[in-house]
Amino acid sequence: MLNKKMASYNIPQKVMEMGFYPYFRTIESEQHTVVKINGKDTLMFGSNSYLGLTNHPKLKEASKKAIDKYGSGCAGSRFLNGTLDIHIELEEKLADYVQKDATLVFSTGYQVNLGVISSIPGRHDYIIIDELDHACIIDGSRLSFAKVLKFKHNDMASLEKILQKCEPDKIKLIAVDGVFSMEGDLTKLPEIMKLAKKYNANVMVDDAHGLGVMGELGRGTSDHFGLTDEVDLIMGTFSKSLASIGGFIAASHDTINYLKHNARSLIFSASIAPANAASVIAAIDLIKSEPERIAQLWDNTHYAMKVLKEHGFDTGHTETPIIPIMIRDDFKTFNLTKMLLDDGVFVNPVVSPAVPSSSSLIRYSLMATHTRSQIDESVEKMYKISKEIGVFDVSPEYQPASYLK
Repeated sequence: MLNKKMASYNIPQKVMEMGFYPYFRTIESEQHTVVKINGKDTLMFGSNSYLGLTNHPKLKEASKKAIDKYGSGCAGSRFLNGTLDIHIELEEKLADYVQKDATLVFSTGYQVNLGVISSIPGRHDYIIIDELDHACIIDGSRLSFAKVLKFKHNDMASLEKILQKCEPDKIKLIAVDGVFSMEGDLTKLPEIMKLAKKYNANVMVDDAHGLGVMGELGRGTSDHFGLTDEVDLIMGTFSKSLASIGGFIAASHDTINYLKHNARSLIFSASIAPANAASVIAAIDLIKSEPERIAQLWDNTHYAMKVLKEHGFDTGHTETPIIPIMIRDDFKTFNLTKMLLDDGVFVNPVVSPAVPSSSSLIRYSLMATHTRSQIDESVEKMYKISKEIGVFDVSPEYQPASYLK
């Protein structure tokens, strides 16, 4: 039965036969504003390296020194033999950076949400999530014995209705993305905090795409809203602005102590490599010493938004360097992605079942290191191809599904 099921899965093959398969595209160079694909220079507008630090000499040097001192790996979990002094140094630096009492480093950001969300609420408690939360929040919820409830995206009336149904003396963990990774909009954190106080709930913010981007010195979405002290848990990843791999949770000392001894994805996973820890330490130091990088990222974002709108693109409700370009048709989205790559521009398609076909989009993301000429070139090429394949041809009768689903 297993072989039959595996053999019957042929959706990717069908897309490949059509010539539109947009995944696992092989990059032959470092992550930068221009990458090598099939030996060809390609403008990169699909990266999460918002500050452009993945190829920075200081991060490379820090990684090399860590390998020389510690070797290539830790050969164990944090719980047993895999905690190095550089992990403790990183946790102390992260706590100072995001301004929480303590932090705990996991092997990936995904593992953070699996471990934290599954272990804090118990069988009779509640996990309350935004319907557009990242998959790792959803998967962490599935691993929990708590009751999982979803509210409509950024809809505070929907959230309050759910909170009203919860038993008042149980844990109610509201887990939300700080920056939504496909839509680019922000969670309504001030309103969520008001409801959390009203109904005695707790709030966890997944700031994978907010760290290094939002707030003073890129401290994140909670800092952006001035709510760091009130948010109970702040999660972040190293694979975006911090240009490495891994993740962390920031919270009170008591919460971190609990998670160190109860989060299964920490206890039963190997710890991040010393080179990764060292590069994150270097990235935080660099962000603090060069805040102009964040300013440049926002300059690029505002400029790109202006140019895209001048060309007639629908960019949804984004408020961040993640810019959704609404195509509203899976076939056209695949086609645009392929033709852009052929023309030297890399973007990411988002199609059904991730979103309804009528809400399919191109995820266009900015880095601090992009130049205006690169932005101009990418938008001009996207505009030319979009006109050619009929992206702007929408009949008066066409009624697209709500962008917010």
